[in-house]
Amino acid sequence: MSTDPERQKVVHVPGSRRVKLTPAPGTTAEPVEESDAAASDPPSGGPNDDRMRQDVPPHY
Repeated sequence: MSTDPERQKVVHVPGSRRVKLTPAPGTTAEPVEESDAAASDPPSGGPNDDRMRQDVPPHY
């Protein structure tokens, strides 16, 4: 098994059933800021999108 420094590593967390991955190369933990224009524009959709957003599942 080769040790490639450009890959994520699996880190076992003591006392936990889950493992964690190290950050992917070239990424940061900070969120990317959206521009004001992109945040105010609703996503384009089809003719039924408004109805689908208003519908409530039957178990509610």
